Amino acid sequence: MPDNIIHNFLIIWATVDPIGTMVLFAGLTANLTAKERRKTAFKTIAYATIILIGAIVIGQILLSAMGISLLSFQVAGGVILFLFGLQMIFSSGASKQAGEPLHDVAVFPLAVPATASPGAILAVILITDNNLYSIEEQVVTTSVMLLVMVLTLLLLLLSGGIIRIIGNAGASLLTRIMGMILAALSVEFVMEALGVAKWVAAIPQ
Repeated sequence: MPDNIIHNFLIIWATVDPIGTMVLFAGLTANLTAKERRKTAFKTIAYATIILIGAIVIGQILLSAMGISLLSFQVAGGVILFLFGLQMIFSSGASKQAGEPLHDVAVFPLAVPATASPGAILAVILITDNNLYSIEEQVVTTSVMLLVMVLTLLLLLLSGGIIRIIGNAGASLLTRIMGMILAALSVEFVMEALGVAKWVAAIPQ
């Protein structure tokens, strides 16, 4: 059991990617006050946690009932992530400077798809497979997921130090860099889902 707990922790940590989420959070909330950043951090983790718990409880049943494969879900998440990455790269930032953002970044892209990413949703569904794991094992895995969420929240709350160091100009640059990374990551999501990544890797260099 301890080995299984560590295994599941590493899987969830890798797919949630708290470090990457923290960097993205720092870039997207650079123009917010400290109080607003804390509020956004708590909302991000709350939304992401609800989504992942929902995936554990009914994700497998819901997708099967709707006839949606997990790979199709990953492709859709990749496309959405790519579009937002482009928006980050080419945005002038004027709307953020002017006041209220056009949408709640705690919901998109911080909660979904940055924290509760297609990979994380897929992972928690697989490691709590109703056909393979008992209720007790699924409860333990859910507890591990909650631990990762708490650690992610702590990193988001510490991101204010990054903003103080890099300033607004650095935050603007960081946002565009993260947009490029998100766009590249979205392509990886789609390639993995379509099996293209393995095909490309097999081509002789």
